[in-house]
Amino acid sequence: MTARIFLWVGHPRETSLSHGMADAYERGARANGAETRRMHLSDMVFDPDLHDGYHARKTLEPCLEEWRANIMWANHICWAYPQWWGGMPAKMKGVIDRAYLPGFAMRYHEKDPWWDKLLTGRSADVLMTSDGPAWFDQLMYGRPAKLQVENLVLKFAGIKPVRTLQVGTVKDAKSEKIAAWLKQAEARGEAAARRLKA
Repeated sequence: MTARIFLWVGHPRETSLSHGMADAYERGARANGAETRRMHLSDMVFDPDLHDGYHARKTLEPCLEEWRANIMWANHICWAYPQWWGGMPAKMKGVIDRAYLPGFAMRYHEKDPWWDKLLTGRSADVLMTSDGPAWFDQLMYGRPAKLQVENLVLKFAGIKPVRTLQVGTVKDAKSEKIAAWLKQAEARGEAAARRLKA
């Protein structure tokens, strides 16, 4: 099977370490035969607010339709973004709120509290940057951003396994450390392509 990988850079700025991590990941994946598609949150123009919750659906903007189509095309996804305040950036969360909806990601049952997972058959990598090391995030807070994206977003819709690479501290990282993180991201891309090709 050919690896079809959808990379989504969830940093609202046009350039960032998240972009560099995605570049490295894509380089590793493509060197091992993967097909890739890519979107940047900074290019996406949409209303991030689900004003009426689930009571009324808004028409999806073209970028959100494209985002959905890329997930459906992929057999593996990779999201690269910074951890902000124990979660993902607000605009990135806006994409989830608007597009990752019942009928697309899951289908709730009418007569019990369970749901059907509609995105099964896909796996994922998460590349997360932070201004603290992962061990400190784990010790002090239990890594809430990791738990959110893995359990309450991706696995909730049937996407598994999910492998998260969290790197930090970013704010004072030397060039050698950043190069090591990029190498790790490239290795993750290589590994994903090889697993899907096997």
